[in-house]
Amino acid sequence: MKLLITGATGNIGSLVTHRLIERGIRPCILVRDEARAHALFGDAVDIRVGDLSASQRSLTAAFAGMDTLFLLNSGLDLGARDRVAALAAKKAGVSHLVKLSTLDVLSGVGTGPWHAQGETAVRESGLDHTFIRCAGFMSNALFWAQAIKAERVLRSATGEGKIAFIHPADIADIALHALTTRDLRGEAVVITGPRALSYAEMADVIGAAIGKRIRFVPISDGEASFGSDAYAAALTDIWRAIREGRVTTVTDEVQRILGREPYSFNQWVSENINEFAAPGRLPGKRAQS
Repeated sequence: MKLLITGATGNIGSLVTHRLIERGIRPCILVRDEARAHALFGDAVDIRVGDLSASQRSLTAAFAGMDTLFLLNSGLDLGARDRVAALAAKKAGVSHLVKLSTLDVLSGVGTGPWHAQGETAVRESGLDHTFIRCAGFMSNALFWAQAIKAERVLRSATGEGKIAFIHPADIADIALHALTTRDLRGEAVVITGPRALSYAEMADVIGAAIGKRIRFVPISDGEASFGSDAYAAALTDIWRAIREGRVTTVTDEVQRILGREPYSFNQWVSENINEFAAPGRLPGKRAQS
């Protein structure tokens, strides 16, 4: 089995790559920064330098000799990039494409339409495929860290709405299963965390972990927005959908596929607690002089 992982130096891609290495599989990775790839994986991977924004011809060469492709695209032109990648993979002889997608494909919220275009392109290529439609990442909570550290506050335009964020490790484990077995071929699996939580509830979880009360402060879309481009508009659409209770989906797909419960937000916070408070400020720790 010859596997090519894109996005290998990013959040999910690096987890997938490390899991393959731990399985005794030597993956090939497509990266822009060869030095960073060496720092992360040493000599345990084969490195091809390239970019998913490249031409179909360039990507065909980058995908040559591979059986399975893990496709992780992002950006405003995600749909078009997925199309180029899928056609290149088909021409290169790839037999199975695993695309990291979003459950928002089903609702049309936020970046959902972009991923829907990408999924359509993959289907039209004729490749055997698996779509992993995941909820928002728990690691998105890292964007709150600065305000929580400085002010003990979490500001959001999501109101009392709830969402079942998913642990990146669950995404990586599902991706590993899709890449190394035939079980999920032809499927579009929808994976979420175990429970939909409001941002106020997530603030409480973080507060309990660091031993400080974290205030949740609801703000308007305008106050939350940081720009006027299509990506900012997609984020605003997501916040609105959460606020209106339209993205509370919780599935049991992690349990079905992996035979275990998905990791909780409490688990993720415990693993990343130092992002929200200096180690010397955590419960049971004395402040350093």
